[in-house]
Amino acid sequence: MRHKFLGTGEPGYHPLRKLLVVFSGLRYAVLYDFSVTYKLVLSMIVLTSAVALRAWVDVLLILIVTAMVLTAELFNSAIEAVCDFMETRQNEKIKIIKDIAAAGVGISLFAWIVVLGVESASMWRALGLR
Repeated sequence: MRHKFLGTGEPGYHPLRKLLVVFSGLRYAVLYDFSVTYKLVLSMIVLTSAVALRAWVDVLLILIVTAMVLTAELFNSAIEAVCDFMETRQNEKIKIIKDIAAAGVGISLFAWIVVLGVESASMWRALGLR
């Protein structure tokens, strides 16, 4: 794809090509990064339950926090990969960068756990499985 500011790359923009890149990156992350995989699987389980109960606000909330935590996890993985690519030796500055990226994941993970926990508990009560 052509970079409009640098003038590099191939000319032309195609939205389907962009979607293929998105799905390719997500596929790679799911296959090779367990932290992405388990979050996606747990979210799909709770999301399926919310859809079955027709709790549409809950579905939207679960989708939002899942997207948030997966986005944070993907950015963290990308930052770590770039840091490891640029500096293969132990470096205190790289460690700080990775720790900050991990803190972003931690914050979004906390929100994800709270929402999934509350939603799971409310669905258990709705199903009468107390």
